[in-house]
Amino acid sequence: MFKALFQYSFLQHAVISAALASIVCGIIGTIVVEKKLVMMSGGIAHAAFGGIGMGYFLGFEPIIGALIFSVLSAVGVVKIKKSTNTDADTITGMFWSFGMALGILFISFTPGYPPDMSSYLFGDILTVSKSDLYVMIILDILIVFTVLALFDYIKAYMFDEEFTQVQHINTVFLEYLVYILIALSVVVLIRVVGIILIIALLTVPPAISKLFTYDLKKIMLMSIVLGIIFCFSGLYISYTLHIASGATIIIVAVAGYTVAYLIKKIGNKCIAA
Repeated sequence: MFKALFQYSFLQHAVISAALASIVCGIIGTIVVEKKLVMMSGGIAHAAFGGIGMGYFLGFEPIIGALIFSVLSAVGVVKIKKSTNTDADTITGMFWSFGMALGILFISFTPGYPPDMSSYLFGDILTVSKSDLYVMIILDILIVFTVLALFDYIKAYMFDEEFTQVQHINTVFLEYLVYILIALSVVVLIRVVGIILIIALLTVPPAISKLFTYDLKKIMLMSIVLGIIFCFSGLYISYTLHIASGATIIIVAVAGYTVAYLIKKIGNKCIAA
């Protein structure tokens, strides 16, 4: 594979996209885990399917459609939650199903042969195009810059929302911002692991990091490194064995969590003894 990396552009795209996805996993995945927004992240990911279907139906880049639907869904969840008494999980469930249903309808209305949606549903890092990379790079820059610029405010919002309000910080704006950042992250990850498997890649690296540290910055940095290890390992295994890349990355990640949990448990027993 390493020799082929210098020969084939699709492998180069795969490696770059894996690195970009890992940055998102580390930063936004930590926020998702700490703020307990896993269900909401899954809802936005599935709602993005409607945008992918719309892209095919109207003849533009499907990933742009996913971006539009993801952001609109994120804003919609917060808006409805703030203006009604409906629980956030209930709203997320509706957007989840509605987005998938719209995507199916758009694809069924698309003229000609129906497109192969498996790479969007289950991920195929080897099919990442140059245009996908451009979108991922732009979104990664936006996410990293925003979190770095507003890190202290986001941290305060994550751990003590009431205290943040007392400090006269606009928590409504921060809530919209966090949800939109999650939506942007979903778009980055769609081509790597697919809509169905996004939740795992967002949550597993931070979950492992939290076994060994509670410092937010360290969790994010460790999660980025773990994301790179999982993505590159999954890419290598899938390329070597000719199996699905998205599923392989997730299996490697979950196996990594299992190993980390066992190491932590054995370490605690040794310390206690």
